[in-house]
Amino acid sequence: MGHSRADKQATHGRIVAIAAQRFREVGIEGISVADIMTEAGLTVGGFYKHFASRDELVAQAMALALDDLEGWTDIAQRDLREAIRAYLCDAHRDLPASGCALAALANDVSRSGAAVREVYTSGLKRVVDIVERALPATKTGNRRTQALTLLSACVGALTLSRAVTDEALSRQILDNVADELIAAFALTRSRAAS
Repeated sequence: MGHSRADKQATHGRIVAIAAQRFREVGIEGISVADIMTEAGLTVGGFYKHFASRDELVAQAMALALDDLEGWTDIAQRDLREAIRAYLCDAHRDLPASGCALAALANDVSRSGAAVREVYTSGLKRVVDIVERALPATKTGNRRTQALTLLSACVGALTLSRAVTDEALSRQILDNVADELIAAFALTRSRAAS
């Protein structure tokens, strides 16, 4: 690979990484292509050397942002209880730029084009599959339904905790939903780890 081709790939990756963080932080419509390019140390004129459209950038940034969930899904596979606590915590709430794209971008994605929605859907399905496998086996209830319920409650609680101005209420949302999920799905350290 020639030096200029490697440079172009590195630059492309830098643009996508900046977009993935900034979209989660301020929303897909909250930042312009010009601002992303400036943050990457480039001119807006260079954008079309890397992307056919803004939607292409959004889709690639969404894919990268969803890949950031791998650390959390690794925890979920070992200990779903610990994963719920890690997801519903102050640090995750306070750092949307590096947090879960499922929560940060759900509303934006619902108004996006098909390519972006497909990337989001694929990422969501991947996470649901992991949560489903991590749930303890029960005699009642469908594990897929339970996984969707658990993930929806986590995403909803995180989103609400970020939206409110009352710190005590925000903390209560995170703690109460985590406690209820752990109790509802009978997640103990020994069961979740098995």
